[in-house]
Formats: sequence, structure tokens, C-alpha cells
Amino acid sequence: MADARFTLLNRTNEIGANSYLLEIGEIRIVLDAGMHPKKRGPDSIPRFEDLPPDSVDAIIVTHSHLDHVGTLPLLMRDQPSARVFMTPGTAALAEALLHNSVNVMKSQRLELGIEEYPLFTHRGLDELFPRVEPRDYEKPFDLDRNGSVRATFYDAGHILGSAGVLIEGGEKRIFYSGDVHFDDHALIRGSRFPELKDLDTLIVETTRGDSPRKDGYRREEEEERFIGDIRACLARGGSALVPVFAIGKTQEVLAMIHECKGAGRLPDVPVYIGGLSTKMTIIYDKFSESTRRMTPDFKILRDMNPITGNRRGKRKIPNDPGCIYALSSGMMTAKTTSNGFARGFIHHSKNSLLFVGYADPDSPGGKIRASQTGDMILLDEELPEVALNCEVQVYDFSGHAPRDQLLEFMLKTGTKQTILVHGDPAASQWFADQLQDAVIPPSGTAIRM
Repeated sequence: MADARFTLLNRTNEIGANSYLLEIGEIRIVLDAGMHPKKRGPDSIPRFEDLPPDSVDAIIVTHSHLDHVGTLPLLMRDQPSARVFMTPGTAALAEALLHNSVNVMKSQRLELGIEEYPLFTHRGLDELFPRVEPRDYEKPFDLDRNGSVRATFYDAGHILGSAGVLIEGGEKRIFYSGDVHFDDHALIRGSRFPELKDLDTLIVETTRGDSPRKDGYRREEEEERFIGDIRACLARGGSALVPVFAIGKTQEVLAMIHECKGAGRLPDVPVYIGGLSTKMTIIYDKFSESTRRMTPDFKILRDMNPITGNRRGKRKIPNDPGCIYALSSGMMTAKTTSNGFARGFIHHSKNSLLFVGYADPDSPGGKIRASQTGDMILLDEELPEVALNCEVQVYDFSGHAPRDQLLEFMLKTGTKQTILVHGDPAASQWFADQLQDAVIPPSGTAIRM
């Protein structure tokens, strides 16, 4: 049996620049290559300096969120012989996201004086991306040229293209969950993982370990509360602003709104989308008939016809009553479409600001969620504060499995070893307290598997 080791390449064990090294015998595999969304410059990059140049056989990307794919170009540049694998949906979304990331880093170089930015260029991406080898779900493929280690993607139900991956070689069976959601969303179906018996190691996310879901939670009731709050807002002459992540949450919210309009649960009012969301929704529509969708024949832009716009320029989004605005970013980060739009929105008492995803406590969205009506909000450090007079509501539409479901999944596999990743310390520790043979890996230290 080949020796196998796992090394956390994150600089700390938390949600951020997610990246992991697997060594099975002589074969070296990197799982994900994320960029830390709260850090800048070198601090936002995994410990790629620990990987000797051109020493990696394969790179696997489980999905296209920034914290899993944001530094892929750096890793590919340093590892020119590595084969690069992801699903077709992830490949399309990741390429668009990374080109947008170049633009963001160029702006941050000017605004924040980060001399290292951009970490990669549009031309560099165009030269690197032909190396990506898309692979479909449930079809095994070789990771190395000799076929000594194989991998199989399985739908993780998190966003379009998201995957868990089974890795087999050297008499080892290892499964990495990626970010997983077991239940159906409004748009895409929940995960379809295989029967995972006789696993040597399970590498699994722990995102919601410190966030128990409220007793009696039912997604249908949460959706009705969300839709009911939009109805009430429109009835009093206001508009609803829904800050959304460009990949996943935008499309889920639009699918909910479209379905409820068709069922008469919402009036047929204008729906605006903006920022990176538009480009990502085009990609979602492209894959509508080739992925596990709740309604495979539904194309968002064709069937819903939302109005697209930006923060500035000729397509600036108007701030009108009686509308629904699904604008990125989900945390209302400064300089994004949702943040700029909120400046002329949140001081109107008839309006509603409706959060459908996570917001870091230090982000503008997180600060709003911790505030009271009438508080002054600093949306952008370069601009004056704005009074918060609108209604604020928060909903649980998380794309991550709740901790009880995730624990049940871990126990069901009967794995010999569980490695806990992608969670803040308290979240990972909750799972460690429930399990035997669970490991919270230290950064940069190899663990035998």
C-alpha cells in the first residue's frame, strides 16, 4: 500500500485561501487554489511557496467561488506540467471570474496602493486556460500520465459545476467533499454523492459547524417569508434590494422570483440585476439543459428577461419604487454594484434590504445586519455615512449543508479518518467533538493518511 499524506496549504485553518496537497506514493495532487477574500496581496495566497516548482502532477478545482479558484493562475504558472481538472460548468464560470478578478485587482492597485496587483493578467489567463481539462460527473479519469491514480467527480449541489471528488490509487480511497449542499435549491438539485464505503480518508468542509439551524426550519417556509416580505414592501410603495453573490445566489433568487410571479405570489414588477451577476447568469443559462436543474427548460435571461445594468455609465440602474433589485456583491463590499446602489436606497423607510446569504461581520453588509433603524452606516470609507431607515431582513438560504446533515454524512461513510477543513476554528471543533479519529490539520504540516 502506497504511503499517503495530506498537507493544508491554507495559511490558517479557516475559510479563505482554500488549498490542500495530497501525496499518494509519488503522485502529488493539489485540491483547489483559493484566494482569501478578506486579505490582500501575498497574505491572500495559499502556501504555494512550499511546493517546489514543477513538482505537482495534477490540480483539481471543485468549484468556481473565489476562495477555491482565485489563485489558480499562480499555481498553474508555478506548476507547468500539472494537469488541471474541473467540471465543464466550473471551467466556464472560473474563467469569467478570474478575468473579473484581474479588473478588481487593477482597481485595488490604484485605490489601495497594492503594488503586487494584479497577481495575473488577462493575457496570462488566455495562455493558461487551454491547459484545463474539463471532466463530467461520474466518469472516472486518470490524474497522472501513468494512470496510477484516478478521480471521479460527483455533483456537490452547491452551485453550477460544484463537485466532490473520489480519488483512488495506491490502494487508497479518499473523498473530498468540496462545498456541499444535500437538499434541492430553487434552481439546482442537491448533491448526488455515491455510496462511500471503505473510505480511508474523508476530507470534508465544516462551514456551518458553529451555526446550528433554528428548530423547525423548513426551506418552504423560509421562501414564503422572503416572498411575503417582498410583497409587503411593494404594497407600501417601496422597492426590495437583495444583495447577492454573482455565482449561485443570484440565479437562485431569480428562479424563486420567476416561479412566484408565475404562480401569482408576486406582482409582475421590474427585476434588475447588475455587476458580475449578468455574465455569470449567461453561463448558467448555457448549461441549463446539461446539468441537474429543477426546471431544465428554464433560461433565466430568456424567460425572465431581467433588466441588466451597472453602477455607473450608460446602463446605470435607476432607483425607482416598485422594483426588485438583485445586485452583487452579496456582502455589499465597497465599490460593488449593491454597495453603490444602497447609498440612495437604505435611507428610504418604504424600502427593504433583504439578505439571502452570508455577510462577514466586518463587511458593509455585516455592519448593516448588526445595526438598528436610524443608525448611520459607513458603506464606503471614502464617502459620507448614510442613515439606515429601511427594513432589514435576513434569511437562511445557505448553499452549505447544515451541520446536522453534514455530521450524518460523515458518520454514514464509516471512514477510517476524517480531516476537517473549510471552517473557522469553532466550526471545525464542533465536528471534532462529535467524531472519533477526526483531525483539524495544522497549516503546512503533513498528516499521514
